[in-house]
Amino acid sequence: MSSLTHFDAQGQAHMVDVGAKPATHRIAVAEGRIVMQPTTLAIIQSGTAKKGDVLGIARIAGIMAAKKTSDLIPLCHPLALTRVAVDFELLPETSSVRCLATVETVGPTGVEMEALTAVQVALLTVYDMCKAVDKGMVMEGIRVLEKRGGKSGDFVA
Repeated sequence: MSSLTHFDAQGQAHMVDVGAKPATHRIAVAEGRIVMQPTTLAIIQSGTAKKGDVLGIARIAGIMAAKKTSDLIPLCHPLALTRVAVDFELLPETSSVRCLATVETVGPTGVEMEALTAVQVALLTVYDMCKAVDKGMVMEGIRVLEKRGGKSGDFVA
């Protein structure tokens, strides 16, 4: 079993030194859903939300969040991201919206945190834009689906 990398020998939190690690192509894909009332999903689908294009604004929020991850998560390294894609799928059978974020970089550390942050902030934005009609929305299933590149190898959920 691996040890936690964000603690030194004395148990103090520290930022991992990635200076000697080679720059490699890194990809992470994360997902999550927000479950809502069917009428709320219909408003999103029809584009009639009072605040505007819910998914368009949530997409931009997710992209911006990926770029700001190191400002939000204390021990994350600031990364030069080469690609951030945030996509949505309407799921009428579960009255939910699925968010999928794909983040890429060429660097010494992975982009899982950036993908997770993109998903969470995109879903928070959906909540913010629709809370006037549905305060009971629930975000769930936020997780890394896939990670490629780096010393620890690939991961697929």
